[in-house]
Amino acid sequence: MTLESLIKKWFACWECGDLNNLPISKKFTHSSPFGTIESKQSYLELVNNNKDKFLNYKFTIHDTIYNKNKACVRYTATQEDFELDVSEWYYVKNNYIEKIIAYYHIGDIKEERLLNS
Repeated sequence: MTLESLIKKWFACWECGDLNNLPISKKFTHSSPFGTIESKQSYLELVNNNKDKFLNYKFTIHDTIYNKNKACVRYTATQEDFELDVSEWYYVKNNYIEKIIAYYHIGDIKEERLLNS
């Protein structure tokens, strides 16, 4: 399987809610502004316990970069009236995603960090 088709499978599984076929390794880690989840089992447990927050998204892919065993995807995830702009790095080994590092905004900026105009 090519890296591009593996990443497309990841998004297809999410769009149809096929969590059992996500192409992730047993040692999978996912890092985001919320922290790091280690292991496929822990990741799937978290998702299954929060299906309302993880499922029923549509993805609009804006940019992709593919390398030998890593990829970067910038996309917008839409769930009803909620939209989230995300950039993710995917690290792949033996046709499985080993690690994802996700970047997205999770809230309002603190007042002391606001820029002066």
